[in-house]
Amino acid sequence: MGSPAHNVKIDSGVHNMSRTIFCQVLKREAEGLDAPPYPGELGERIFENVSEEGWKQWLERLTTIINENRLSTADPGSVELIEKHMVGFLFGEGDFGQLPQGFVPPGQKK
Repeated sequence: MGSPAHNVKIDSGVHNMSRTIFCQVLKREAEGLDAPPYPGELGERIFENVSEEGWKQWLERLTTIINENRLSTADPGSVELIEKHMVGFLFGEGDFGQLPQGFVPPGQKK
């Protein structure tokens, strides 16, 4: 019988097989994520509908949203707001997920 570490290694190999999904962010077929990137039902929904590239775009937007709104992932209220932005950005639902009002990327004049 193999050790738990051995099982994890075998399991990791299975997850590295690429799979193609229709990405809701890119609006085209793209390589899917290796595993759900977020817990619960939302994580499963993301896994089934968002590509690696789409998820990377979300992480870039998330950084901007956290910094511009001075959010903390340790604060439950901030996490709830982050989830609203996540659903808005990834699935186009609701009024969240856009760049903060008045945001100007670094190096560009207002």
